[in-house]
Amino acid sequence: MAELIDGKALAAAMRAEMAEKVAALRAETGVTPGLGVVLVGDDPASKSYVTAKERALAEAGMVSRDIRLPAETTQAELLQVIAELNADPAVHGILVQLPLPKGLDEAEVIRAIAPEKDVDGFTPVNVGKMVIGEECYLPCTPHGVMKMLERAGVATKGKHAVVVGRSNIVGKPVAHLLAAKNGGNATVTLCHTATQDLAAFTRQADILVVASGRPNTVTGEMVKPGAVVIDVGVNRVPCAGTKTGYRLCGDCDFESVAAVASKLTPVPGGVGPMTITMLLENTHQAAVRAAKRQRS
Repeated sequence: MAELIDGKALAAAMRAEMAEKVAALRAETGVTPGLGVVLVGDDPASKSYVTAKERALAEAGMVSRDIRLPAETTQAELLQVIAELNADPAVHGILVQLPLPKGLDEAEVIRAIAPEKDVDGFTPVNVGKMVIGEECYLPCTPHGVMKMLERAGVATKGKHAVVVGRSNIVGKPVAHLLAAKNGGNATVTLCHTATQDLAAFTRQADILVVASGRPNTVTGEMVKPGAVVIDVGVNRVPCAGTKTGYRLCGDCDFESVAAVASKLTPVPGGVGPMTITMLLENTHQAAVRAAKRQRS
């Protein structure tokens, strides 16, 4: 039976460390890390995510500037809000909760965020810097995956890592971080919807990262015995015995994969808490860099 990599416990430990670093920064420089959080519309899942992020910021001693806009907000109005946050010295990072309502251009909105405040790591500048190995803000979920592997004592150098999913938010960047010489230094195979015989690739993986966005993409017979499996997916599936009528599950069939893997992340309680933790890390780093610019 696989050992579970407890993302909640890892995140709690890292957030406690973060609170100490925030307090030290405030004492040394008078700077408190601040994050501008922009939510457009009233999507329940987005509201839930934003609330969790704001709670984590408060617990770490950071300041959250909460901006909630109606779904009818125009592109120009949203860009104006971002411009104001870019210009605000008390705001060190900017998070625009995605997805945006229909009619708004997400790509243009992301490009409008100043790269030095792009704590999600989504702007072309930060993505480009990540690819060529320069200092930048790493996207939070892929960075969280790498931290989980590190803190769980999983060696990645020279291992064969297989990533299932090629999204710009998870699949592509985590594949790059796993392959990077100054990162995982692994040999990486990236699989996606056009991959023929997916199981032939997943069975080769020493480290398997599944971010397909679809339940039961990977089952136990598709996993190499002893592999480390990181399940990034969060899916709602019908469940009659619950108050909500659904339950959360990942992209792997948990029971069959747990019987084969050596380590496995649960859903919920795996990668999710680490994503928010890395957002805190990036926001702290943004504040540190802003404080240095003020002193120079």
